[in-house]
Amino acid sequence: MSEKNQGNVARMTRRNFVTGAALAGAAVVGAGMTGCAPKGASETVEAKADVAADAPAWLGQEPEIADADIVKTEETDFLIIGAGTAGLCAAGTAVDAGMKFIVAEKNDKVPETREYWGIVNSKPALAQGGEVDGMKLLNELTRYASGKCNQGLIKMWIDESAEVFDWVDAMMTAQGKQVVVDMPGDHATGGTDYMTPVFQHIYLTPYQPPMRNDVILEHVQQKAPDSVRFKHALVRLDHTEGSVTGAVFETDEGYVRINAKNTLLATGGYPANPVMMTALQSAAVGCCVASSYYLSDDGLGLRAGIWAGGVKDTDAAPMIFDRGAVDAGVDCGYLGEGDDAAFPGTIFQENIGSQPFMKVNRKGVRFCNESTPYDFLCFQAGQQPGGVWCEVFDANAPEDILRFDTMGCSGFAKQMMAAGMPLEEFVAASKDAGILKKADTLEELAEQLGFEGEAKDAFLDQVERYNAQFDVQADDDFGKEAYRLSAIRTPPFYGLWFGGTLLTTLDGLKIDEECRVLDAKNEPIGGFYAAGDVSGSFFSGNYPEYIVGVASGRSSVQGRHVARKLAGEI
Repeated sequence: MSEKNQGNVARMTRRNFVTGAALAGAAVVGAGMTGCAPKGASETVEAKADVAADAPAWLGQEPEIADADIVKTEETDFLIIGAGTAGLCAAGTAVDAGMKFIVAEKNDKVPETREYWGIVNSKPALAQGGEVDGMKLLNELTRYASGKCNQGLIKMWIDESAEVFDWVDAMMTAQGKQVVVDMPGDHATGGTDYMTPVFQHIYLTPYQPPMRNDVILEHVQQKAPDSVRFKHALVRLDHTEGSVTGAVFETDEGYVRINAKNTLLATGGYPANPVMMTALQSAAVGCCVASSYYLSDDGLGLRAGIWAGGVKDTDAAPMIFDRGAVDAGVDCGYLGEGDDAAFPGTIFQENIGSQPFMKVNRKGVRFCNESTPYDFLCFQAGQQPGGVWCEVFDANAPEDILRFDTMGCSGFAKQMMAAGMPLEEFVAASKDAGILKKADTLEELAEQLGFEGEAKDAFLDQVERYNAQFDVQADDDFGKEAYRLSAIRTPPFYGLWFGGTLLTTLDGLKIDEECRVLDAKNEPIGGFYAAGDVSGSFFSGNYPEYIVGVASGRSSVQGRHVARKLAGEI
């Protein structure tokens, strides 16, 4: 399968997940590090001789481009590298402010928009009684990150997100798109009192054009038609000691240099680079079977930022969903090695995986509270044989899902059950692939799922114990909320093996509250900014799933903040 077709699979699958269509696709192969140097550049790209001997292998060496090989040089005040969520918000703000700017995007069109959008105290949220305590939210996010974050950066996003919403909403409303604010249920979640703010905003119908990034792109191109340059692949940043002065790109014409007074890096994370993932995110790789990332997120932007003097977050911060459906016997982790490594799963957004049904390991027993953020379950499973788990439910699953009342995109299951979608239609991708197992007896189901001997006996005993816990409405093993327990007594019975699905990485370049990239001494590098997934200092260790849409929300705010700051508006 070509890279282009793989990208189409990834984009279409996320859309189909929202619209209820079947979820199936080919495994996404990471782009790796082979695309980091320009094609055909063997005579002009030379390794820097002064690269530190102890530099990690995944970082590689910064390319050098001879001046004679530059076919064109341009000048601008503001260079935006990447036309995703952060980059386009920066561009849209810059065009409104009348700034001289250029957007350089390596693909031939705007990447897919992440439609779920986290905004604090927007006007429609407040109108529904959804006021959020900003200080409590600040400290909740800090707790998720174990304090390994910049609170000033988080507070900037909290304080400015409502203004960014107003700016975007005017454009979306003009396109006939209506916003809906997700109102979480008033109940405990995850066996404890997680903060679940009124937070997620969605434009109806999500993942159907025009999407948010498309609308902002149109806004930019109407006012500045020549400002967005597609098929501009970043090769390296131009930098002197203590500052960044622009960048070099590979284009169809050859190498193009863009000199800039200020440069914003908004190139995304590195989930599509298996070499970097293996080196930096071993725990994530060890609990994933599938991928749902954008193929262009190969980590080149992060590496270029480090070459230019930036420093990466020390700890990993992956975004993982619990929806990678696989057949019995499939282990988590890559198949293959190096740049060619890929996850084995081909169904990477089977939404029912996020429902808090009983889940067991290969020994047939429960191993955690199933009612937790998506990645918590994945990391718990990563400590089990094969890193996978089996989810089990019965014919009453639609009623159970309505009672579970999950939030975020897992709440899509509730919406479909409320609309009367048949259960087996909802899991059509895994059913059609033969991965979903169905039986009239639990013993037959156990055999189909691959349980044998002691594991089969343990599985049947576990179901009996779980039914007893449902009867008394108390989980005395892991403390799952009573309303998220369910009985497994009514045939037909269903079982499905899962592993994690990798979406993106969030541990990027360290930045301050103005999104300025910091060096090893925590000093800003002149003229150098980062926003979105290529930036860090916001998350650590995990993605806070219960604060739904925070990644997309903060990327939008950061991109707009940088442009407003440079325009003198704030």
